[in-house]
Amino acid sequence: MVTENDRLAAEVAHGRFIHEHHPELWDWATPAGRQRLHRRVDMLCRWGRLERGERLLEIGCGTGLVTELVHAATGASIVGIDISPELVAEAKARLPQATFQVENAFRMSFPNASFDAVYGSSILHHLEIEPALAEIMRVLRPGGRMVFAEPNMLNPQIFVQKNVPLIKRWLGDTPHETAFVRWSFARRLRRSGFTGVLVFPFDFLHPLTPRPLIPMVSALGALVERIPLAREIAGSCVIVAEKPA
Repeated sequence: MVTENDRLAAEVAHGRFIHEHHPELWDWATPAGRQRLHRRVDMLCRWGRLERGERLLEIGCGTGLVTELVHAATGASIVGIDISPELVAEAKARLPQATFQVENAFRMSFPNASFDAVYGSSILHHLEIEPALAEIMRVLRPGGRMVFAEPNMLNPQIFVQKNVPLIKRWLGDTPHETAFVRWSFARRLRRSGFTGVLVFPFDFLHPLTPRPLIPMVSALGALVERIPLAREIAGSCVIVAEKPA
């Protein structure tokens, strides 16, 4: 059984690994990876209705790469948290306009109803979901939103990566991280008290797609995302939910 302390220790070590190897770890460094990143941020902002004048919390801010793009798109007031001191230090240097601090996502220091929205990119699959969702619910104001982009377990590459220990270690994953099947995750959100739940798959552009092929692969991916069943093997899922007003 993985304890909370086990998870935290593994994530702190993972943060040091990211500190030494990013941004390649997240596959954002390639031309296709950068396009994926910008599309992901666009979807977080649009589906989370992240807007100027709001107070936002980013869980798992890492080096502040996503934070910087969300801030540029929204002009909102952003607090970013991460368990890794090394990554928080990088985020502070990257984006002085935001607030960054080291926090445990299971036991955040913020008062109840502190934020209009909570968002994150590829972070929930690192966490024990029930206590993490309970904390998100606690720090959201009534009527506040959460929006996350997470790996899709039904994608063949993700399935192998998250379930074959040798490949997991080779790719630098932590032992406890996983991915999500959208229907079961939607049920978990509803059991945790969230409303307006929407979980849907997206993203067929692989980060290793050669630059000349990116327009064609992106167009085909956008088409497949509209095809029932075929879209279920996309690489990622968008997760949207609300705290009852």
